[in-house]
Amino acid sequence: QVQLVESGGGLVQAGDSLRLSCAASGRTSSTYGMGWFRQAPGKEREFVARITWVSGNTDYADFVKGRFTISRDNAKNTMYLQMNTLKPEDTAVYYCAAATQLLRYISGAYDSWGQGTQVTVSS
Repeated sequence: QVQLVESGGGLVQAGDSLRLSCAASGRTSSTYGMGWFRQAPGKEREFVARITWVSGNTDYADFVKGRFTISRDNAKNTMYLQMNTLKPEDTAVYYCAAATQLLRYISGAYDSWGQGTQVTVSS
C-alpha cells in the first residue's frame, strides 16, 4: 500500500502558474508509475498526465500539452506537476495516484489515490 499526499493547490488568475506536489510513502518500491487526474464540479474524473517511475516516460492529455509538465524525484518519492498558462477550465480538484502494474497505469485503474488538492483559476 502506498500513501499519497498532494499539495500546492490554490487560487490563481488565468495565465498564472502553479506547481503541485505528491509525496508518496509506504510500499513505494512496488510502484510502476504515477499520474495526475482531476475532477471539476459536475464532471467525471479525467486523466491529466502520467510518468513511469523507473524510466520517467511521460504522457499527457491533449488539453494540457505544452502547458503542464510532469516530473518525479525518485530519491524523495515525490511527483510534481508544473502547471503553466492556467485557464479557468483547469479549475478542479487534482489527485495524484500510483499504479503497481502497467495495465492499471494505462487504464487509469490505479491502486492508490491521494485526497486531492483544489486548483481554482479565475478569469
